[in-house]
Amino acid sequence: MFALDWWWALLLLPLPVVVRRLLASGETLGSAVSVPLLNRYGVSGAQAGRGSKPIGGFVLWLFWIALIAAASRPFWLDEPISRSLSGRDLMLAVDISGSMSETDMMIDSKTASRLDVLKVVVEEFIQRRQGDRIGLILFGSKAYNYVPLTFDLETLKTLLLDVSTGLAGRHTAIGDAIGIAIKSMREQAAEHRVLILITDGSNTSGFENPVLAAAAAARQGMTIYTIGVGSDIESLNRTYGAQNVPAGIAMDEKVLQQIASLTGGKYFRAASSSRLQQIYRALDRLEPLQHEYQTHRPRHELFVWPLSLALLIMIGLVASILRQSLVATGP
Repeated sequence: MFALDWWWALLLLPLPVVVRRLLASGETLGSAVSVPLLNRYGVSGAQAGRGSKPIGGFVLWLFWIALIAAASRPFWLDEPISRSLSGRDLMLAVDISGSMSETDMMIDSKTASRLDVLKVVVEEFIQRRQGDRIGLILFGSKAYNYVPLTFDLETLKTLLLDVSTGLAGRHTAIGDAIGIAIKSMREQAAEHRVLILITDGSNTSGFENPVLAAAAAARQGMTIYTIGVGSDIESLNRTYGAQNVPAGIAMDEKVLQQIASLTGGKYFRAASSSRLQQIYRALDRLEPLQHEYQTHRPRHELFVWPLSLALLIMIGLVASILRQSLVATGP
């Protein structure tokens, strides 16, 4: 559909006629009025009314019409397009501390790090969440809002695949990650706010207490699902020895359960890639898409075309004036 933003600009179309009549009236009264542009084309104020230069007059009129057409801001509206929306904001908080590089999980029968397995499973989960706005928080010793809430899930997946362990420090700041999620979603108008927090350790860094942060999230209406990734404590004891398990590698499952319980969420334990996939399918059932739709009509601005025409005419007029000046001053 064709339309104009500023249709009233079309009322200026007859302005040159009004000005020309005023100039002609002034000459009749004996006043001396000089119009350089018209004189350049050999059209005085009196001659202008008789149109002694029809081609020049046509060009000037075309220039004026093009300017007014551009000023009226024409645009074209395409047919309405519907987009599926769920009314849900969903943040992923991913632990990238040093312990996430532990190679105690499998992908396609090959040993892989916890983070590599997480990337594969989360990528599939994101693909199924068309309609949600999803953001990504990374946390280690500190927490960062890596990707703000967005509908652009393809870009989100690309950025997730570029993540590596240690970027945010070697320790684990679970409380700070929850705090960042609260701040990110506090001002949003979503009907439902969800945080999926994935970690393989305990809270060993940061300023926020995870349980207190979870209580604050509950007051904001946020649901938190916690996922513990990696080997269980018995496997770690066999690997490192009962007295030598590094700090932060052994999960604090009690705290993760408290976080989920306080916010009406659920705690999941993922000791393998297959179990992690099952968890994300369970999350799809717990947080189903709602299939609401928003309609918008793509808009294409058209003012550039008459504006370009006016610019070309102006360049032509200036070139003509310069040529006439050179001829008049030549030998």
